[in-house]
Amino acid sequence: MKKNLLGFTLIELLIVIALLGALAVALLAALDPLEQIRKGTDTGIRNTVAEIHGGAIRYSALKNGVLPFGRTGTIEWFLMATLGSISEDGSTFIQNIIDAGELKTDFMRLAGSQLDRIYLTGVNGGADSTDYKVAVCYAPQAKSFKADLNTKFGQGNGEPIEGSGAGGEVCPNATTSDCFWCIR
Repeated sequence: MKKNLLGFTLIELLIVIALLGALAVALLAALDPLEQIRKGTDTGIRNTVAEIHGGAIRYSALKNGVLPFGRTGTIEWFLMATLGSISEDGSTFIQNIIDAGELKTDFMRLAGSQLDRIYLTGVNGGADSTDYKVAVCYAPQAKSFKADLNTKFGQGNGEPIEGSGAGGEVCPNATTSDCFWCIR
């Protein structure tokens, strides 16, 4: 009697499935899906920060250096929005840029909950002053964004933290919630 040797045994199939499962677990651990989600969120917020800052700079060019803050003088560090509702300062700032045509009219809707993590600070010297500054910042959540050399600014003033960036050290002696990625 001739024995048919075509095909795989059950043991061989189970070994292959176990090896593929082990490889899948190793790959999943290496990719860290939560970190990938954080990276995606941080990328979106960083792009919104860049849009706001770019709009403010373009607004300033149109208005002879005046920034879109609703008042003159030093503008304290403020959160653009709180729990989905834009702050009064944030609303004035963004609306002035939208009215000048430097941001889309539906920017607020498109930015959505990202505004809850964006902070602004600045100096608006008025028409007779040359002292104009604006910093648009957010606190990154992803490890790679926290390690970015631009994540070296402190909350409260948008200024670099003392000693940050030296020797690859980002935000030394600060908790991660105190470290912000800013465009100034």
